[in-house]
Amino acid sequence: MFEEKIFNDYKEAMKSRDALKSSVLSYLRAAMMSAALEKKKNNLDDNECIAVIKKQIKRREDSIQQFRQGNRPDLADKEEKESLILKDYLPPQLSAADLSRIIEESITSLGASGLKDMGRVMKEVTSRTGVSADARQVSEIVKTRLTAS
Repeated sequence: MFEEKIFNDYKEAMKSRDALKSSVLSYLRAAMMSAALEKKKNNLDDNECIAVIKKQIKRREDSIQQFRQGNRPDLADKEEKESLILKDYLPPQLSAADLSRIIEESITSLGASGLKDMGRVMKEVTSRTGVSADARQVSEIVKTRLTAS
């Protein structure tokens, strides 16, 4: 489903001569094809597509940080625009309140008491949230919560 939507949006961007969007989607399609080849598949499933999209967003966020440090705001702005295009293809993220509730429930159900239990808590939270939560954000909240207890 994601691959088809991205391909159709790519065609539309080409027709409307949207250079930035067509470039981003072209690069994304290439990354998806590469990931499919690595897995020896013809097509990726939706979760694999989301993983590729998140990887592309992370690369752009790293580039934004590097460009800002290198005093290149023009390139950082371009990367931000590309990142926004990619974020449109991700499913909606959980709210902070919902995420905190899931983390608290996981900590309570596992009886976690310190940082030594972080791996177990992360595994539980990730299985419950799927792709609708940013792993970095989850990790920060879990770490903060476990160090406080």
